[in-house]
Amino acid sequence: MQTNETHDFILLPSPRKIAHRRPDLQMSSDFRVSTCVHSPEVPPRLVELIVHILAPFQERQNMKRSSKPEISMEIDPYAMPHIQGYCLKITRGGIRIVAHDEPGIFHALMTLKQLVRQCGASGALPGLSIEDWPDFPSRGVMLDIARDKVPEMETLYALVDMLAEWKINQLQLYTEHTFAYRNHPLVWQDASPMTPVQIRALDAYCRDRYVELVPNQNSFGHMERWLKHAPYAGLGEMPDGSDLCPVDPGSIALLADMYDDLLPNFSSMQCNVGCDETWSLGKGRSKAACEEHGVGRVYLNFLLDIHKILQRHGRVMQFWGDIIMLHPALIPELPQSVIAMEWGYEAGHPFAEHGRKFAESKIPFYVVPGTSTWNSLAGRTDNALANLRNAAENGLANGAIGYLITDWGDGGHWQFLPASYLGFAYGAALSWACSENKDIAITRAVDVHAFRDRAGVMGRLAYDLGNAYQVCGVMPGNSTIFYTLLSHGIERPLDEPLTTDGLRQTIACIDKIMAELPKAQMQRPDAALIAREFEMTAALMRLACRIGIARIEADRSSTSAIPAEVRHQLAAELAPLLPELRQLWLARNRSGGLKDSAGRFENLLSLLQAP
Repeated sequence: MQTNETHDFILLPSPRKIAHRRPDLQMSSDFRVSTCVHSPEVPPRLVELIVHILAPFQERQNMKRSSKPEISMEIDPYAMPHIQGYCLKITRGGIRIVAHDEPGIFHALMTLKQLVRQCGASGALPGLSIEDWPDFPSRGVMLDIARDKVPEMETLYALVDMLAEWKINQLQLYTEHTFAYRNHPLVWQDASPMTPVQIRALDAYCRDRYVELVPNQNSFGHMERWLKHAPYAGLGEMPDGSDLCPVDPGSIALLADMYDDLLPNFSSMQCNVGCDETWSLGKGRSKAACEEHGVGRVYLNFLLDIHKILQRHGRVMQFWGDIIMLHPALIPELPQSVIAMEWGYEAGHPFAEHGRKFAESKIPFYVVPGTSTWNSLAGRTDNALANLRNAAENGLANGAIGYLITDWGDGGHWQFLPASYLGFAYGAALSWACSENKDIAITRAVDVHAFRDRAGVMGRLAYDLGNAYQVCGVMPGNSTIFYTLLSHGIERPLDEPLTTDGLRQTIACIDKIMAELPKAQMQRPDAALIAREFEMTAALMRLACRIGIARIEADRSSTSAIPAEVRHQLAAELAPLLPELRQLWLARNRSGGLKDSAGRFENLLSLLQAP
């Protein structure tokens, strides 16, 4: 069987089965769409969608054809037994779609849309037959909107459109303090939060594209944005900490109030309650309880209390699986109605081992890899692709019911959204049909279906820029040396085996990659913005390297110990970038969080400008 990469078009994801036939379908500006009256009804919006998809042909007024092409759509779960699956046939007589269900019809239309994008200018569609269905029933993307970027609605709508085209069917917006809770304005007042009206609008937009918008509110750890305020500080495990105290009745009362307000805005019957990285548990107010019952037991009891809240709302609880995995003997005590989210972001994360433990206890679980873009600027391409592939292969082997691609905002959310397109695309492809997409031509796929770059530049540029971190030979976990040199490592002596030669080679690598950017021909309304975002990313990467060189030449000192003349030169390089950084932030995101994120650069600038 031929894969689509052998022809003059590429599909994302690559279909499970595809056969190419001749002749092609010569389209005309006039065609007829029908649905089968004997099958479940195809919604009118899907009929309207196929008309919209085929609009490029309708606009070709000079096209002539002796007969109208026949376009038919039918729901038939017997003909296509796989949930969300479809058959798409294009012949000289027209287009026929048979699907298991409505989502299957939609997925077929997204495949057709990708074909039209690549072949529509010729006036013909390739003769072919596709039979396709997903590996994972749930295929999602989680976007961090708590550290520190809250996207504008237009940004979210555009992202949903792109992900739905790639057959992603779940979206989560990770929240700590960025939902406008009715009773807690103190927490979100400076964060430009998502409002109930906006969530409902996004939920409806997602539903129309067969995407489930799943609420995601961390509910145990990562609560520092709440606990820093006096009315909530008493609920913390430790002073100035980030974990709720699980033995304080006020903690569960707060969560109950939050979920009463949050959940009615979502049509999804699932909810991700977080509960990861509760590192201070047992070290503060719950110490006595943990000594008596064990840390794992106290954690599980609190998790079960949250589960009861969600049961009252009729919701299935998702939760991050890292802490219960530290206490594997307790996994069988989890309710089998919950979903464990097995996350890990390095290439070699033990998805196989952890997945088996959930499977053995009959606990449904997702595998949760990531884009590797946070704490990095441009990403960590090789790590991301290996991590995404590891999750898919071992998730399938152990019966995972879902696959969730995470895009975090740790460290100020310095990466721009297009840096994550590569990871989103490869994860979407793997979660749909892993074996057929492991070796997909991913740079070409993102050129065509993400960047829409006719010159074929941006996919390779994004891929290579995301690997530039490797050139210097220092690869900190869950980060890159670029981020370290610009942020949390600025006042720590350099103990990494960095060399000036390695950093200069890195700058040369960045320059070589970015020299291709002017050749790009992106057919997107935000093409100029994407170019500016990559230019800024490269500028910050170069600056980090130059700071590293200066520190090495100053006896591997901290940034503040760099000689004043050199620091001032670096400050002169950083200062003009800050206004542009703010403009780029506001082009896709709300102002809340910008002060915190940009403040990290301002602190660096002040340090460099010091006498």
